Amino acid sequence: MEGNLERFSGFADLYDEHRPTAPAALGPVLAAYAGVDAPDVVDIGSGTGLSTRWAATWARSVVGIEPNDDMRGQAEARGTAGVTYRRGHSASTGLDDGCGDVVLAVQAMHWLEPTSTLAEVGRLLRPGGVFAVVDADWPPIAGSAAAEHAWKVLHRRIRVLEARASRGEEGGELRRPIEDEDPTFADEDLVDPHRERAMPGGVRSWSKREHLSRMSRSGHFAFTRELLFDQPIEGGADRFVALMRSQGSYQGLRRSGLSDADIGADVFERAARAALTAGCSIELSFSWRARIGVTTRA
Repeated sequence: MEGNLERFSGFADLYDEHRPTAPAALGPVLAAYAGVDAPDVVDIGSGTGLSTRWAATWARSVVGIEPNDDMRGQAEARGTAGVTYRRGHSASTGLDDGCGDVVLAVQAMHWLEPTSTLAEVGRLLRPGGVFAVVDADWPPIAGSAAAEHAWKVLHRRIRVLEARASRGEEGGELRRPIEDEDPTFADEDLVDPHRERAMPGGVRSWSKREHLSRMSRSGHFAFTRELLFDQPIEGGADRFVALMRSQGSYQGLRRSGLSDADIGADVFERAARAALTAGCSIELSFSWRARIGVTTRA
């Protein structure tokens, strides 16, 4: 989908510098489920290579599949032993049948058409292989209700602005005040922000909460379950704000001509910085969910 592809153009450097890396403990767990000490891994929707480089720390080989030239160029500029990148799509990777012990979709599956993607994953996996859909819960844990509430408020504003833009609203109509009873809030859920989400530019996403049930119903896996992890990240207020600015939703609204004041990002940044530089502080961290499917062994 062209809209999904373009959503992540133009900020690959910001994305690569600030987005979190998947939990260190997860890799060996996936290898264990696959029954291989050092698996061959395919990383679909590999973006700037964050997840691909992470996989290289526990895999024998990793192939990153990424259709966005901007993102993939950033990845290729960070050469990593045992890692290669290819232009391809989740439903058409161009790789051989049965080439992977583990297939990953890290913070990517909600942007991928699920039926065709799961069929391609089933083709790529060896008997007993593992598919892992890995997502972080947003925002990061900051130990500050004020900072996290500011993120929630901004996310709600962005959801409404994107919905308005998807209907073709612009100018004053797009920028009109947002009311608490706006119908767009009916499906607002920070853990699953892609449930019934309306976005401009032909962008489409799929609910995160339904990843596991889709995997179970697909017929490609003999066993499915969800795993939970926690992973700390470095940084305080600067990282918290930069993580917000690395969101495709924010970047898309800025590209459409909206200012930080229109979006509410200026208010968010002031509130987050005030909250995270005052009083007691903790290390930021993310909660992660890995929905896995294991294929039948030969």
